[in-house]
Amino acid sequence: MTDSKYHEPEAGSLEGCVFRPTTLKELAEAVEQAFDYRGDVTLELTSGAKIEGYIFNRTPTGSRPFLQLFPKGEAGECVIPYADVASIAFTGKDTASGKSWEAWVAKKESQRRAEADQAAAEAKARGHL
Repeated sequence: MTDSKYHEPEAGSLEGCVFRPTTLKELAEAVEQAFDYRGDVTLELTSGAKIEGYIFNRTPTGSRPFLQLFPKGEAGECVIPYADVASIAFTGKDTASGKSWEAWVAKKESQRRAEADQAAAEAKARGHL
């Protein structure tokens, strides 16, 4: 994927994608994608500064739309006006990628079986079985 221009992401995870919006509408769409993403993003600001972190809130309406981000490795939060965002890179691991309900159910069932087997082995060792 090229990062030279705003683009629609391919199906699946946004991990590794970079959005360089050229209009306010594209910027708003990119921020929405970043807000829904379950991982860290790296914002490049119009000043050239870069901030990596997790976007936890955004206010896309009003006279000065802004987003709120927990900076990686720092306490507190940053408030960043949309107008200051030059690009959004999906740099953190997408914690929801490849996860499905079926995978979760299978994992939980496996954990329950392991716990039951361990409880039976402990009961047997105590002479209760």
